[in-house]
Amino acid sequence: MALYAIGDLHLALGRDKPMDVFGDVWENHTEKLKQGFSKLNDNDVCVLCGDLSWSMGLEDALEDFLFIDSLPGRKIILKGNHDYWWSTAAKAKKFFAAHGIATIEILNNNSFVYGDYALCGTRGWFYEEETGDGHDRKIMLREVGRLKTSLESAGDRKKLVFLHYPPIFLRYRCEEILALLREHEVPLCSYGHIHGKGCRMSFNGRLGDTEFRLVSADHLGFEPMEIKLP
Repeated sequence: MALYAIGDLHLALGRDKPMDVFGDVWENHTEKLKQGFSKLNDNDVCVLCGDLSWSMGLEDALEDFLFIDSLPGRKIILKGNHDYWWSTAAKAKKFFAAHGIATIEILNNNSFVYGDYALCGTRGWFYEEETGDGHDRKIMLREVGRLKTSLESAGDRKKLVFLHYPPIFLRYRCEEILALLREHEVPLCSYGHIHGKGCRMSFNGRLGDTEFRLVSADHLGFEPMEIKLP
């Protein structure tokens, strides 16, 4: 049972949203994803780090989730900034059950056991300074709270963290999230959100005891990254 991660599938099977406008790398990206996932076995686990579907509601996203469900492996999903179909985890679970979608589980204020490890995470948020009514800071603190809940739900297990937003990008650092990673001695933090030329500027490396890895689909060539554990 291998562990993989990939983010930013940006599916639009039920609507007209061609991704190749974002560059040639996105041409026929659904087929590229299908080929990339072909290396997985049905008992493998893949964490999908947000931005799964462009749809505005769950019903509109059905074709996208049926596609994800058809891919090999157990999929654990978290929310991205473009996942407008997301209302609550409970509604999504009910929707999946109603449509026979059996290989997708939701990472939201919880964690999942993977061997000796726990898979933890949340969307995260970009926040740099207080502006206006402090709306961005409120969202950021809410996401920090969700990550804290996820990490604490894992108990004494070793923890891996999956985010949509990077906690480090150029001069930006989300110190609150970085502090949680240090506190819980997280060895690996995988994140998405960054695309195109931004991939070259993303942080892939070690900070303290944590390794950071960008797993957005175009950065990975639409092939999930296998996570090698000690």
